[in-house]
Amino acid sequence: MRMRGRTWGTALAIFGLAACETTPPAPPQPATQSIVALYQRPGERSLINGMRQYEEGSFERAESNLRTALAHGLLDARDTAAAHKYLAFLACAFNRLAECEQQFREAFGADPAFSLTDVEIGHPIWGPIYRKVVAAQVPAPAPTTPTPATPTARQQ
Repeated sequence: MRMRGRTWGTALAIFGLAACETTPPAPPQPATQSIVALYQRPGERSLINGMRQYEEGSFERAESNLRTALAHGLLDARDTAAAHKYLAFLACAFNRLAECEQQFREAFGADPAFSLTDVEIGHPIWGPIYRKVVAAQVPAPAPTTPTPATPTARQQ
């Protein structure tokens, strides 16, 4: 009797360990980069400066730095999309609506997951243009062709 209890206990322990082994390991934490290291890169430095200048209302300088950031190249596609976003905002604000739309398209081209916040989408000038570009990003559903009806006994 005592041996049977150990056998069951051993079997349960092995089963439990086997179940643990099938659980995939947790994904590694994403690598981080120092802001100081990023600031040493000309593209990233120009992006940071352009964003700051935009927030401060220095729009000419912001636009210049954002274009410089794109010209130098940015390591992360999300940063490229952000540069295009701010350029879209500037273009819209100065009534360059075709350019605004193109900048939003380029933001999506850089990062397909690009999106604005709800507050940004609600803006009366660039919100409608952004929504138009978003609508163009979603592929239209494939048309379905109706299948021919099978004739019923009466129709034959």
